[in-house]
Amino acid sequence: MAAPVPRPAIDAVPAYRPGRPASDDALKLSSNENPFGPLPSVADAAAAELRRINRYPDAGMTRLYGALEQTSGIPADRFAAGTGSVAVLYGLLSAYCSPGDEVVYAWRSFEAYPIAVELSGATSVRVPLREDGTHDLEAMATAVTPRTKVVLVCTPNNPTGPVVRHDDLIAFLDGVPEDVVVVVDEAYVEFVRDPDAARGLDVVLEERPNVVVLRTFSKAYGLAGLRVGYLCGPAAIAEAVRKTTPPFSVTDVAQAAAVASLAAVDELAERVDAVVSERTSMLAALRAQGWSVPDSQANFVWLPLGDDALDFAAAVDPISVRAFAGEGVRVTVGDPQVNARLVEGAARWITGR
Repeated sequence: MAAPVPRPAIDAVPAYRPGRPASDDALKLSSNENPFGPLPSVADAAAAELRRINRYPDAGMTRLYGALEQTSGIPADRFAAGTGSVAVLYGLLSAYCSPGDEVVYAWRSFEAYPIAVELSGATSVRVPLREDGTHDLEAMATAVTPRTKVVLVCTPNNPTGPVVRHDDLIAFLDGVPEDVVVVVDEAYVEFVRDPDAARGLDVVLEERPNVVVLRTFSKAYGLAGLRVGYLCGPAAIAEAVRKTTPPFSVTDVAQAAAVASLAAVDELAERVDAVVSERTSMLAALRAQGWSVPDSQANFVWLPLGDDALDFAAAVDPISVRAFAGEGVRVTVGDPQVNARLVEGAARWITGR
C-alpha cells in the first residue's frame, strides 16, 4: 500500500539526543543548564505576562530587539531572534542553503549542526578537531569550496570547551570569500575568561558583510526552558533570517524574561562567576587525578574517554552526564556538592583502570 514519503533529505537527518534525565534536577549534568533558578526580577517579569496569554506575542519582538540595541549599541535591525539560538541557525541555513550546497564545521561540535544542515538539504563537511579539542581553522579554510554557503565556528566549542583565539578568527575570516556566511556560535561566551578568545560582536562591528554571531539566553541567563536566542550581524542577513522565523514563535513570557535578564546583568554576572569558579576547581581536580582535560571556557568540562564513554556514564549514575559513544563525556558544571560527587566518581574510575 502506498504511503506518504518525506523528502529525501529527511532520511539523512540524525536524531537529536537530549541529555539524559536525572532523578533530581541537581544531578542532571548532561544538558549544560544553569544550576541557579531565575532571579526574582526575571521571574516576576515572566509571571506578569501570564495574565495576558490570551493575546498573541509581539511578532516583531520590538521590546527584545530594543533592549538588545540598548545594551549592545548595535541597531535593532541587525538582530534576528528565535526559540533558542539553534532555531535561529535553522532559519539561517533555510535562508542560505539549497540542495547541493555545503556547510563546513568542526567535528565534534554541537550535535544539532548536522541535523540543521541536513534539514536544509545541504551537505555537511566535517573538519576534525585538533587533539586538544580546538578548531583546526587552517583545515576548515581548506575545506571551503565554491559549493560552500555557510561555515560554523563554535567558540567555546561544545562539547570540548576550548575557544577560538581572536587573532586566529580574524585571519580565518580574511581568507573566506565574502559570499560565504560565517556563523560565530557564542552560546557560552559569558563564561569565557581567556583574554585572547574570539570576540564575535567586535567582528560584527567591523562591518564585515558575511559574519554573524549567535547568542542565547539559555545558558548563562538561565532561561533554557523559555527558549530565546538571537543572531546579530549585517542587517541584510538578519532580515533574511527573520523571514524564515515562524510568526509568534517567541512568546511574550520569554521576551519579558529576556529583557528583564538584560536589565539584571550585574546580578547574573555574580552567578556566572560562581560557575566559572567551580569550573576552575573541577578542571584542577580532574587534572590532579591524571585526566587529560581540554581547557574549557564554557560551563562544562570534557573527558576524552573514547570507547569507555558509555561505561563511565553508567559508573557515575545517578549523576547524569552526556556521553558521546566512542568519543567522550561532557559534564556540566552544576551545584558544588554534585560537582564534588562527580569528581569523586572520576577518581574512582581512573584509579580502577
